[in-house]
Amino acid sequence: MFNGLGMNMGNLSYLSKAKTRSISPENFTGEKGKGGMSVDGPAASCARDLGVGWKISPFVKIQAGETFELANIDGSGAIQHIWLTPTGVWRKTILRIYWENDKFPSVECPIGDFFASGWQNNDFVKDFAPVNSLAVCVNPGSAFNCYWEMPFRKNCRITVENMADEEMVLYYQIDYVLTDVPDDCAYFHAQFRRVNPLPYKENYVILDGVKGHGQYVGTYMAWGVNNAGWWGEGEIKFYIDGDKEFPTICGTGTEDYFCGSYNFDANGRYTEFSTAYAGMPKVIRPDGLYNSQQRFSLYRWHICDPIRFEEDLKVTIQALGWRSGGRYLPLQDDISSVAFWYQTLPCAPFPKLPDADELEVI
Repeated sequence: MFNGLGMNMGNLSYLSKAKTRSISPENFTGEKGKGGMSVDGPAASCARDLGVGWKISPFVKIQAGETFELANIDGSGAIQHIWLTPTGVWRKTILRIYWENDKFPSVECPIGDFFASGWQNNDFVKDFAPVNSLAVCVNPGSAFNCYWEMPFRKNCRITVENMADEEMVLYYQIDYVLTDVPDDCAYFHAQFRRVNPLPYKENYVILDGVKGHGQYVGTYMAWGVNNAGWWGEGEIKFYIDGDKEFPTICGTGTEDYFCGSYNFDANGRYTEFSTAYAGMPKVIRPDGLYNSQQRFSLYRWHICDPIRFEEDLKVTIQALGWRSGGRYLPLQDDISSVAFWYQTLPCAPFPKLPDADELEVI
């Protein structure tokens, strides 16, 4: 009997005993037949003429400094889709996901960066940039959608922390399935890092310290350039299963890794694009006033070409531009990243997340 996992156009007709469930502010637990029962939610006054069942709890408010539990699911199954739309400061809104009652999160990431939207200034509507990919979609005006399948066997817990100084509003829906999970399914992970500025002649580390068996499935980068000129000559490197000085996989350039070419240049300007597996959905150009630096939002999903490891994995990328005499220039840019991968448990604890000031988009 089909277990309802690994959904695609080729298996939509298969019958299954899998149980579809969904968590939202209208059904905090996802229990069968328990949706839309709120009598005292934040929109109760709007529904005062209509009563129970008429959109009384469509959102939650998360106070400054508060951590809110979005989901706590017992049993065996998988997250299949997450939709949410946050107000507030995306870089200071931290998404965490815990598997099997582990005290350490397997996902710890600012919410915008997790959804390939790392650059936000002051207005979350004006900061919208469409992302049209298989793993992540960002739709008008600030609708974040995730389609990474996330299996679990005993428990899944999802939280959001508001590190900002102001209250935020969050609409959300987490769609999942309760079903048997095969023994060879690994656990989803996502880790955020940020260095600003990158020290001279140092490689930027996207991921390190991974121990276990799994596959690397994606990279998101929010790259802020601190110099004039081209910034993407650097090579990405994957050190797999004991590689030391030299990696097994070595790319040929930053834009090459993100599936572009020749500076992402079309008609003399950087050209945004968003495709199933790779994209540069946002370019922030100098405006002659306060937006003085060029900034880029880039993603690359290894859906058809996952990078498999059996023992350990490290991922780095160089920051290189050009200087006089046709020589490379090591850059000291503002670089943030999210690494996405699946692996067996337990995973090593993540490096400490930067504090609110170190996270801030400045």
